Amino acid sequence: MSFAATNIDDIFVLMLFFGQKGKRSSNWHIVLGQYLGFTALVAISLVGYFARYVAPREWIGLLGLLPVAIGVKKLIEWRKAQAGVPHGAPAAQPAASSILTVTGVTFANGADNIGIYTPLFAASGFSQLLVILIVFFLLLAVWCVIGYYLSSHPLVARTLDRYGRLIVPFVLIGLGIYILYESGTFTLLRG
Repeated sequence: MSFAATNIDDIFVLMLFFGQKGKRSSNWHIVLGQYLGFTALVAISLVGYFARYVAPREWIGLLGLLPVAIGVKKLIEWRKAQAGVPHGAPAAQPAASSILTVTGVTFANGADNIGIYTPLFAASGFSQLLVILIVFFLLLAVWCVIGYYLSSHPLVARTLDRYGRLIVPFVLIGLGIYILYESGTFTLLRG
């Protein structure tokens, strides 16, 4: 759930890249760039896992407030968009599908990934972390395939665009509450 919630917007970015006309080999540039950008985001987020050796788990669990805050922010943005208030400039279509371009866009689009993954990793044991990382990198391949196929199906793309923004905030808020609960952070409130 955390992967899907933080990468739903990457589907649209991937669709833009895959939708560009160009050489067939550029598809591999897109996939490689996506993996490189995502790996950089995961590496930064792993700081949260190692922070657990310095601070008590309950206090690290407070990082679960980040996904809650991001989810609330996305919900407010969605409500403003429903009311007709623009919530940001429209995304520009990338000019080229080079590996560095895709890597840069993926990384720049990853602030929510770091905000979600850091507390998730910090609240995980070593074996849980390994499973999460394996699942994330497998899902990234699935994401690339989905982005590739959706780039040629405008009806599906419009549907995801319409309802994806409504679902993501609730998933993020739920994930944040789960991190707070799993870390034992709610026990701090009793004390």
